[in-house]
Amino acid sequence: MKNSTQTASSGARRAEGHRQAGLLAHRAGHWDAAVQEFERATALAPQDALMWMNLARSRMAQGQPVPALAAARCACELDHGSAVACRMAAELALQMARPAEALEVLQALAPDAPRDHDYYNALGNSLFQVRRPREAVDAYFLALAIKVDSAIVHYRLGLCFMDLAMDFEAAQCFRTAISLDDGAIRALALSLVLQTNRQACAWAQDAEDTRALLEAVDRDDPETARLLLPFALISIDSTPQQQRRLNERRVAGLTSAIVPLPAPGPRQPGRIRVGWLSSDFYHHATAVLMTELLERRDRGRFETFLYSHSRDDGSETARRVRAACEHYVDVRGIGNGAVARRIRDDGIDILIDLKGHTRDSRMELMAYRPAPVQAAWLGYPATTGAPFIDYLIGDRVVTPLAHAGHYTEHIAQLEGCYQPNDAARPLPPCPPRAALGLPDDAVVLCCFNQTYKLSPRMLDLWARILAGAPKTVLWMLAWNPHAKANLLRELAARGVATERVFFAAKLELADHIARLRAADMFLDTWPCNAHTTASEALWAGVPVLTVPGETFASRVAASLASACGLGELACQGEDDYVELATALANEPDTLRGIKAHLEQHRHALPLFDAERLARDMDALLLRMHERHLAGLAPQALAAGEPATALGREPS
Repeated sequence: MKNSTQTASSGARRAEGHRQAGLLAHRAGHWDAAVQEFERATALAPQDALMWMNLARSRMAQGQPVPALAAARCACELDHGSAVACRMAAELALQMARPAEALEVLQALAPDAPRDHDYYNALGNSLFQVRRPREAVDAYFLALAIKVDSAIVHYRLGLCFMDLAMDFEAAQCFRTAISLDDGAIRALALSLVLQTNRQACAWAQDAEDTRALLEAVDRDDPETARLLLPFALISIDSTPQQQRRLNERRVAGLTSAIVPLPAPGPRQPGRIRVGWLSSDFYHHATAVLMTELLERRDRGRFETFLYSHSRDDGSETARRVRAACEHYVDVRGIGNGAVARRIRDDGIDILIDLKGHTRDSRMELMAYRPAPVQAAWLGYPATTGAPFIDYLIGDRVVTPLAHAGHYTEHIAQLEGCYQPNDAARPLPPCPPRAALGLPDDAVVLCCFNQTYKLSPRMLDLWARILAGAPKTVLWMLAWNPHAKANLLRELAARGVATERVFFAAKLELADHIARLRAADMFLDTWPCNAHTTASEALWAGVPVLTVPGETFASRVAASLASACGLGELACQGEDDYVELATALANEPDTLRGIKAHLEQHRHALPLFDAERLARDMDALLLRMHERHLAGLAPQALAAGEPATALGREPS
C-alpha cells in the first residue's frame, strides 16, 4: 500500500503532466482543450498557485472573464507574494468593471513582494475608477519614478487632475503624453488637452490643438479615430459630419467583438416595458431633470426599469428617481453581456441610453440588441454613431428633420422641448445684490457655463456688448483659479476693466438658483450652449440669449428659450447677438418685461410642464412600439403625428 507521500508525489507528477499538455494546447490556440487540462491540474494540485494562473490565462483566451478572475484570485490567495497573479486578477477585475475588487487584490499583495511599474499603474487605475483620484495620483507618481517615459501613466495622471479640478496640471500631463507617443495614447490625450486647457481658459495653443484634433478626425485612419474621445468635438468648431464620422468609428471599435443575442421570442402580453440605462441615477443633472417625468408617466400603460451603474449618494434625488419606477436593477460590477441578457430576460420593449459618449457610459452593451427598439436621449448632445440605436429623441429645434443626415439614428421629435424639467426644483428668494458682491445700479449680464465652453471669440463678442452698454457688468462662475486669472487678463486685453467683471463661487443648487435671480440676462455660448444651466436661468427668471448653429449642442438653448415663449432670443448670427444684447442692456424696462414674463408664467410655460412632457414622451414611445409590433422598420417620427398614425413605408 502506497504511503501518503508517494500518493502526493504521484498526484503532483500527474498535475504537472496535465499542465504541460495544457501549455501545448494554449500555444496552439486550442483554448477549450487547454482549459480542460488545467482544470485537471488544479484538481490534482489545488494548492499550487501556478496551476491556477495557467487556468486563468486560458480562461481569458477563451473569453470567459468570470471563471478567469476566480482562477486568478485563487492563485493570489495561495501565493500572496506573486505580483504576476495579483496583476492578472486586478486587470481582469478592471475589464469587468469591478474596480473595488481590483483594488482589494492589489492591496492584498504581500508587503515584501516586488512592485514594478505595471503594479503601480494598475493600482492608480483602480483608485481612479473607485473615485479616489488623490490617492491615484500618488500611485501614478510611483509608477513614473520607475518608468518616467510611460505615456499611458502621464495620460491617466491627467485624468486624475481633471477629477481634482486641477485643469492646468491635467493639460501638462496630456501634453507630455502627446510628446511621448505617436499612436493610441497620443490620440486619447489629444482629445483632452483641448478641454483641459479650455477649462483653464489657457488659449495660447487652442487654435493649433483644435486643428490637430480635427485633422486626426478627418484622416483616413479608423484605428486612430476610434481612440479619439467624441465629447472633445462638442465644444469646438467641428461639423456635424465630423462628429458623426468620429462617433461611428468609436462605436465600431468598442463593439467589433460583440455578437448580438438571438432574436427574441414572441412578446408576452402586458404593459410596454421601458428600460433606462445610465450611471447618473443619483444627485446628477440627468436625474434632477428627468425624475418628475418618470413620476408622471402613464403607469397603466408603461412599466419602467432603471438599469443603473450609478454610485449611491443617498440623496433625495436618488430616492425619488428609484421610487418613480417599478424596478431598480443595480448592474454595477456585472459585465455588459450579462446585463444585456438580463434586459432581454426582463422582456424590455424599448431600451433608452442616457449617456452616449460620456464618462461611465455603457452604451456599447446595446450592441447585443437586448431590446427590439433602442433609443438615445438627453445625456449626449450629438449622434451616437451607433447602428444598433434606432432613434435619437429630440424636438423640432434641436433635431429638425432637415438635419437627418447628421445622425445615424432616426430622429424622433417630441412635441415640446426635448429637455425635461422638475417643477420641484428649488426657487428660494433672491439675496440682495450687495450680499453677492454685485452693484445695485448695473445691468448684470451673466454666463455660468463651465469654462471649457468659453473661447476667445466669445470674449470678443462680450467685450463689444460691454462697450456698447456702459452700465453693464459681467458675472461668471469661478471654476478654477487659473481660469479666473486668464479671463481677467483676456478681458482686460479687450478693453474690459477688471472692476466690471465679477465671479461667483460654486454653490449647491438651491443657493445657486437663488443668486441667479439677481442677474438680468444670460449670455449663452456656442458651439456648446448652456444646457441644464440655461434651464436653471430661465427657471430663475433670467432670459437666455443665444445663437443656434448646425450641431445639436449649439441648438439646445434655442429650444429652451422657444419653450418659454422667447424664440426671438435665438439670434440669427453673432452680430445680431451683440446688437440685441446691447439694445436690451440699454433698455432695462424692456428687459424687466421679459423677466416678468418668465416670473409670472413660470408654472404655465411648456418648458416647466412635466405633465405635458410626460404625455408627449408616452405618445412618442408608443409610436416606436407600435411600429415594431406592426413589423415596420424604424423611421423618422415627426412631432405632431398621432401615435396610431404608423404611415406607409417609403417607396
